[in-house]
Amino acid sequence: MKQKILVLCTGNSCRSQIAEGYLRYFASNKADVYSAGVETHGVNPKAIATMKEDGIDISNHTSNNIDEYRNIDFDFVITVCDNAKERCPFFPTKAQKFHYNFPDPAKTTGTEEEIAEKFRKVRQQIKDYCENFVTENL
Repeated sequence: MKQKILVLCTGNSCRSQIAEGYLRYFASNKADVYSAGVETHGVNPKAIATMKEDGIDISNHTSNNIDEYRNIDFDFVITVCDNAKERCPFFPTKAQKFHYNFPDPAKTTGTEEEIAEKFRKVRQQIKDYCENFVTENL
């Protein structure tokens, strides 16, 4: 039976979308991976472009609210920002909880190249985290 993983962030637009993409990639057929936010902001186009550079297509992902998944019994819940961890509403689950506060590349200012570099840096941090998570937990 596949494990069920939920990745939570504030707006389910960037960090959680990147993590969902990598967890699906690394977990392959071992897990069903979902992502959600305590709000929904749509999938960030720069997150889509940054993932495409690494060969992962998240262009069909949707921005979902945590309330949509209340009836799923998750095995793991991963919060990827402090705000989501603090604001995450309680819902009954047996899930093991994990947390890592990744910087928000969507808040980066500067030139297009500086912003792109920040997205790549955070993408790599999330990629490394997801690969390790799958190795250690699945």
